[in-house]
This record gives sequence, C-alpha cells and structure tokens, in this order.
Amino acid sequence: MTNTFKKVTESIEKAPAWQQKYREIMLLGKTLPALPDVLKTEDVLVPGCESKVWMFVEFDLKENTLVVIGDSDTRIVKGLLAIILALYNGLTPEQVVNINAYEEFDKLGLISHLSASRGNGIKAMVDKIQTMAQQKIS
Repeated sequence: MTNTFKKVTESIEKAPAWQQKYREIMLLGKTLPALPDVLKTEDVLVPGCESKVWMFVEFDLKENTLVVIGDSDTRIVKGLLAIILALYNGLTPEQVVNINAYEEFDKLGLISHLSASRGNGIKAMVDKIQTMAQQKIS
C-alpha cells in the first residue's frame, strides 16, 4: 500500500458524515490532471463503467512499477479513480496482484454507500489494472 493511499484514506476517514466523504472524494478527483482530448480514445475506455473512464496502465521498466493515469467525465468517478490510482501507482506487479481493492474500499465504507453501477465501475477499473499486472508477471 502506498503512502499516497494512506493520506487519501485519512482524508476520507476524517470526514464526519457521508456528504462530507463524497465531497472529499470529489476533491480528490480534482487533483488528477485532465487527460488531453487526443488521449481520450475508445480503445482506452474502461468497459463496464457507466460513466466514461479513460485509463492507461503502463509499467516503468527501470523501476518495475505500475504507472496508471486516467480521467473520467464525472466528478465522483474521477474521485474514485484517484483513490484507485493512489492504491496502485508505484507498486510492483507482484504487489499489485496481492492487493484486494474491494477490501480497501470496504474499510472506507465506500462499497455499501455507492450505487451498484458505481461498484461495477470500480470493479472494471481494478480488473483492468490487475489484469495488466498479472500479464506482466506471466
């Protein structure tokens, strides 16, 4: 787990009520740089997300770590994406496949407070990252 993820979870956990937690998540989304329109292509759209999510999953060969960048057309999903990026960015493929993102989201109480379609979107984003990491190991 990354230090960035720990900071992200602390900011969400400190929020006293769910309205404030959602606000924190949307503020996290604002920290992600917007992808240039030229990179927002069909081939990098994450299937299974109700909102549009563009995600690039690469590996830094020198450091052997995951590098993910992404964007979304909705504020809450962009915030959820920011949480996912904080969870995985900078980890090795072996570390990535050993992280249960659902467990981490559940610890934050997010799974029970998000709609089913948002939960499916989280699953789709995590699956893409996990698949790429597994392919790198194989």
